Amino acid sequence: MIFRGVWSLSTAPLRQCDESIKKTLKLIESMLDLADQRDAVREDSGCGVLYGVLRDSAYKIKQLAESEREAHIKKGWWK
Repeated sequence: MIFRGVWSLSTAPLRQCDESIKKTLKLIESMLDLADQRDAVREDSGCGVLYGVLRDSAYKIKQLAESEREAHIKKGWWK
């Protein structure tokens, strides 16, 4: 395991709050992939709006999740 650029032998379990942030970041990638894939094959402007909103929402959530991850790192919580 790497902690702030240094190898650690710690096998401490991941904090639930950190696990939630990691899962959120994975969900964001799925949201962005879906928006890109479906926008490429859409047949009307309504779908374009839908996938645009999905993409915009994913980027907003990503910004919040990354900010929270950085806060956890600064507190020394992030594993």
